[in-house]
Amino acid sequence: MTEIRIVDLTEQHTAVVHEQVPMAELTSFFARAFEDAMRVIRAQRDAPVGPPFGAYHGMPGETVDVEAGFPVAAPITDTGGVVASTLPGGRAVEALHVGPYDTMTGTYAEIEAWMAEHGATPGPVMWESYLTDPGNEPDPSTWRTLIVWPTA
Repeated sequence: MTEIRIVDLTEQHTAVVHEQVPMAELTSFFARAFEDAMRVIRAQRDAPVGPPFGAYHGMPGETVDVEAGFPVAAPITDTGGVVASTLPGGRAVEALHVGPYDTMTGTYAEIEAWMAEHGATPGPVMWESYLTDPGNEPDPSTWRTLIVWPTA
């Protein structure tokens, strides 16, 4: 069972690539988006203030409306497909998923059940902060992903 908790968030500036992506192409989109966002952040003499993330607008289907990038201290200047955005502040539910990315559906199901049990209404955006770099940790069973789902 995953530990699920309520948190109060402060709005966070981000540098992202925002696209409609077929689910089958999500992995390659993330790789490209993280590389592009980091390049723009560094070119603007800035640095990320947290781990890379993917934010989903609405529920995924055949395609997903997704932003991928990094939190930053201040808004960036939009450049080459990388745009300034924000992660919303306010009340949210969060859970730490440990394991491969393809097993996160179980953690999401636990979060949805918890929200239903506690009378929380899921908001329209949710995100995953990738706390483990798979390039540095080859064992997917140890990967840590923080799932954050604001409530409406």
